Amino acid sequence: MTSEGQSDMDRFLSLAKTLADGTDEAGRKKVLDTLRDVAYSIESPEDTIQRVMFYNLQLASVRIGIDLKLFDILTENGNHMTVEQLAASTGASSLLLGRLLRYLASIAMIKETAKDVFVATNITRTLSIPGFQGGVHHYFDTFGPAIQALPDFLKETKYANVTDNTNTPLQMAWNTTQPAFIWVQTKPENFAYFNHWMAAQRHGMPTWLDVYPVEGTAQHLGPEEPLFVDVGGGLGQQCIALRERFPHLSGKVILQDIPQTLTHAIRHDRVEIMEQDFFEPQPIKGTDAARHYSTSSSPIPQRSQADRSSGAKFYYMRNILHDYPDKQCLIILKNTIAAMGKGSVLLVDDMVLPNSGIHWQAAQLDMAMMTAMAAVERTKEQWYTLLESAGLKINKIWTYTTSLQDSIVEAVLP
Repeated sequence: MTSEGQSDMDRFLSLAKTLADGTDEAGRKKVLDTLRDVAYSIESPEDTIQRVMFYNLQLASVRIGIDLKLFDILTENGNHMTVEQLAASTGASSLLLGRLLRYLASIAMIKETAKDVFVATNITRTLSIPGFQGGVHHYFDTFGPAIQALPDFLKETKYANVTDNTNTPLQMAWNTTQPAFIWVQTKPENFAYFNHWMAAQRHGMPTWLDVYPVEGTAQHLGPEEPLFVDVGGGLGQQCIALRERFPHLSGKVILQDIPQTLTHAIRHDRVEIMEQDFFEPQPIKGTDAARHYSTSSSPIPQRSQADRSSGAKFYYMRNILHDYPDKQCLIILKNTIAAMGKGSVLLVDDMVLPNSGIHWQAAQLDMAMMTAMAAVERTKEQWYTLLESAGLKINKIWTYTTSLQDSIVEAVLP
């Protein structure tokens, strides 16, 4: 490259960084996607095939780096480190480690500054975050075999849509007939990595509390009345976030999940913990809503005004319904609807995709959900269809992230 060409390249890179630094999240994503499209547009066929063929090696190498604590060591040290220093810290062969480090540097996971000398970057620091490390383990250890089985599974099933959560590539890969969430509980290490990832995902991104008017819709509750029921709430991050964002709000905040998950729940003195399977009837309801409603495919029966006068203010489901095909979602929804009162609101915190032009980060999650759980990241049209078929009315949808279209869907009894 000539000096003039290098100067043009420097100006181009400077402009790209300025655009990314001087805009909001949507603008930054646009810069990233545009740069990606430019890079792809100038690839040769050899460039393209080399990039695509070795995607799985990238994830495997990052997994090895996590196992060796390479990203932790480089991040904590903060200085340039030699292969020999890193070998002494990890116990790995210096010859092997040198090869791994050079590969990780070549794919920008770390930076090589001289012969056999490496230093942490922003990406290295990201890979040192425990929850993100859990995500790498989850997608390599648990999802990886299922993704590898996907081509053969679809060929065997004549490319039918995957709708049975007991018959997916995950069952083929792991030789099980159990649904993913039941099966993973028999693998404590895999389940722990999953929970770590769930706790860390969307790190640093906006949340539903940034857009939904909680204060405007949750006034005048007594201290013993249920304010917020986090259905299948995992470790309890959303309950705690609500308490910390609005400490003055009265009413009970209740975390619900299965015992295996609640073992790892974060304790908070203003959050109650309750064992609950969302495939069973919802216990947080007033006396007027106590009668049982069917969880079959039949519609929810109409209730009198007296029946509708009780229940929690908010029933909240974060990344729950995207884990299941429609038939299981209807069971979960109807168990909740049976407990809702006239003033109750169901908040569905999930991705709401556009009907076309879906971002690649959202599209790959949709494929992953299908591969392991016969589930789906739904479009706006599909969300309306699902919730209305369960007997709910969507009041409004607030979207709070750009690429994934994370949104809070407010649904009420009609």
